[in-house]
Amino acid sequence: MNTEMKNKEMANRKNLAILVFDDVEVLDFAGPFEVFSVTDELSHHTRLNVYTLGLSSAPVTAKNGLRVIPDFALGACPQPDYLVIPGGFGTRALLEDKTLLTWLAQTAPLCENILSVCSGAMVLAKAGLLNGLKATTHHEVFPELEALAPETQIIKDQRFVDNGKILTSAGVAAGIDMCLYMVARLFGEDTAIASARYIEYNYVSS
Repeated sequence: MNTEMKNKEMANRKNLAILVFDDVEVLDFAGPFEVFSVTDELSHHTRLNVYTLGLSSAPVTAKNGLRVIPDFALGACPQPDYLVIPGGFGTRALLEDKTLLTWLAQTAPLCENILSVCSGAMVLAKAGLLNGLKATTHHEVFPELEALAPETQIIKDQRFVDNGKILTSAGVAAGIDMCLYMVARLFGEDTAIASARYIEYNYVSS
């Protein structure tokens, strides 16, 4: 591949944003970051521009003290083509964050896909994005999601649920399964297998 062609392909990469916030579950955001960034790396950085997004530009403290500096603040990031909402105890505060919920409602129609991991599904529910759909979440969060989303069919026996545009996964490591599935959807099964092999993850084709 010549330099001009490579630069053109890099410029055509899709934007993939991963929300981070205080008390986010580490693997909920780090798992998707690893999967999608490895997929981009293996394509010589021609497929996905993966970045983290915070409520502000200030560092966030994830579960168990991990400090993360977001790449962008809300409202100052590139328009995401794909958006990942992870879970963790910090999602409870997000349910009352009107700035985030307004941004999400405005941004969602412009996204090709929105994915939630674990209790991130509650944020989608609060924004009205799960109405009439099927969804899953961490097994300990089923009652809370049912209360927030009475018009949503809660699936309790699947690692992830695909509604087309919106996908939700069960807790923590299940987000990796969903993201590898998404890689297969976007770029083909061989790419998902290669990404899983690189991170030495036991990927099962859906």
